[in-house]
Amino acid sequence: MSEALSPSVSPVARLLHALETAPPWINGLLCRCGVAAIFWRSARTKVDGFTITDNTYFLFQEEYRVPLLPPEAAAVMATTVEHLASALLVIGLASRLSAAALLGMTLVIQTFVYPGSWPDHLLWASALVYVVLRGPGAVSLDALVRRRILGD
Repeated sequence: MSEALSPSVSPVARLLHALETAPPWINGLLCRCGVAAIFWRSARTKVDGFTITDNTYFLFQEEYRVPLLPPEAAAVMATTVEHLASALLVIGLASRLSAAALLGMTLVIQTFVYPGSWPDHLLWASALVYVVLRGPGAVSLDALVRRRILGD
């Protein structure tokens, strides 16, 4: 996995080597779970059991307005995507597609709903872009499927 370091190497060099050779799946897992938690918590505020709340519809009519979509459709779409994409990210299935969907949501939120919250949205986008570009990592169902299909 990684080459052994000489005993004469400094502790700082050893630490840097350990950090630089850490398996990339760690970052994929952290990005997936971290951003999924944000969107999952948001999704849970929109429902009571399996029903989208009246308050959610009200918020999409008054505060979360987006162009081209009726508020009712936007409420259903956002609630569904937040739940589904978050769950898929955690288990690492259809990860790139799920991350792309949440990235699209993030861009809509940034542009039309809360433009002043760009530091939060930039953080979310960073994790989502990582998953889109690099994939979910070895600790994911996507990796298992890939190994079965492609023999990787």
